[in-house]
Amino acid sequence: MARSGTDTARLLRDAGAVLQAGFDGLTPPDWLLRRIGAGELGGVALFHRNVRDTGQLAALTGRLRELEPDLLVAVDEEGGDVTRLEIEHGSSYPGNLALGSADDPRLTEQVARAIGGDLAAAGINLNYAPVADVNANAENPVIGVRSFGSDSALTVRHTAAYIKGLQAAGVAACAKHFPGHGDTGTDSHLGLPLIDFDDAQFALHLAPFRAAVAAGSKCIMTAHILFPRYDAALPATMSRAVLTGLLREELGYDGLIITDGIDMGSISATHGIAEGTVKALSAGADAICFGGGLVGEDAFLYLRNAIVWAVRERRLSEERLHEAAERNRAVARWSAEIWAQRAAGTAGAAGADEPAVTPGVGLEAARRALRVHGELKPLTGPAYVVEFSPLVNIAVDTATRWGLLAPLAELLPGTTGTRVSAPTAGTESVGLMTVPVVDENARIDIAPLLAAAVGRPLVLAVRDLNRNAWMADAVSSIVAERPDAVVVELGLPYRRIDELAARGVTVVATYGASRVCSLAAAEAISGRRGKAR
Repeated sequence: MARSGTDTARLLRDAGAVLQAGFDGLTPPDWLLRRIGAGELGGVALFHRNVRDTGQLAALTGRLRELEPDLLVAVDEEGGDVTRLEIEHGSSYPGNLALGSADDPRLTEQVARAIGGDLAAAGINLNYAPVADVNANAENPVIGVRSFGSDSALTVRHTAAYIKGLQAAGVAACAKHFPGHGDTGTDSHLGLPLIDFDDAQFALHLAPFRAAVAAGSKCIMTAHILFPRYDAALPATMSRAVLTGLLREELGYDGLIITDGIDMGSISATHGIAEGTVKALSAGADAICFGGGLVGEDAFLYLRNAIVWAVRERRLSEERLHEAAERNRAVARWSAEIWAQRAAGTAGAAGADEPAVTPGVGLEAARRALRVHGELKPLTGPAYVVEFSPLVNIAVDTATRWGLLAPLAELLPGTTGTRVSAPTAGTESVGLMTVPVVDENARIDIAPLLAAAVGRPLVLAVRDLNRNAWMADAVSSIVAERPDAVVVELGLPYRRIDELAARGVTVVATYGASRVCSLAAAEAISGRRGKAR
């Protein structure tokens, strides 16, 4: 039977409604304006390439909303190491691990409210946050400081607090990566991890997502991970047993299910992007996130047409697609209603149990997160800082500014230093992505570093020392010559940090490399107070 014009139009609208597309540029390209104006695209995902400053970003999103007020505009703004709005300077907020270190859910709620306020002011109504994964694996290459910690109960209480704070600003929260990415040894941007928990382990990793459902999280993001206990063939993103059976039926979740980037290597290099999209929707997902590696109108049409043909070939039911499209529209309407109430002055005041956001809350949280191992005597003169820069996972974005030298130089004028980058041995391609590879056999020449620091206090800034053998080797050799050096860990403070502390080395742990975390460390080292921007 031929499909009527009305049916075809609805099918095209619904297929576009479930897509959250990426695009290039600081202003909306013509194709994007045309598709949104015609009601053919329901959401966009913003990346660093779309952001110069808040004024420009508000103008960009404002132009899109002129065409479609109920548009989902999404971004990865976790705070800490993962920021899109503040890549040029580093985030004004600590990330989840620092918030877990402070372990004050009301403080976490305040930070999330502040992030939500920044996003709302920029016209963004969906944040791909918080990370609700329990980081049980110290060698996890992609979660790490993005998690509240390795303790399930701690992650539960901070996940709920973050969702409450973010959604109080009218920005939809998106707890991720269901049903748990915290115990993987593979980065799902590059490969397909497999997790085979026993019942007790699985319960601990699932608990924060139960808390997210109870807290009313508007969205939950899927993990591109195989969980054989539910589905031995398909990753969670594409598994009906995981998305419908576990999340919908067992956990009782009725909100929007969003896929992690469908163009990530774990899907694109295994099942393919089009097949991954169709199977994810059929399994119970409602929105397809893409744009990290698949960008532009051709990408949009490729996925939209794959969805349309799947419906016509009866591999995806029209009812399932329409249900998914309506969930996207419902979240956009929810946000619009909150923002309208705020504009009218009928919403937004913090109640007795809702802590109001205080100025500088990000820096205050970073200060409270910081931990010192050993004796730290504030420096009285200029120091020499060596920053060891590892390769970062794709979620962080290599353009994100970080470092200890700049904030310490502001507090101790005359401080100088250098940065040592990870030694690399070429690149490798995975799916649509090309990434550098660390040269595991390389060794850093520490002689110039020691020579530059002669007669001056020496500060070594590291990130994830535990996961970077080249860095650990260099630091161990340096402190053997300079046991007075202060080591500042801006990543996960695990085994190798404990070993340094046991050797009598003073270690400062910030639990993240955001700008405010680095400033809090610089304050501790200098004994002076800085200012939040």
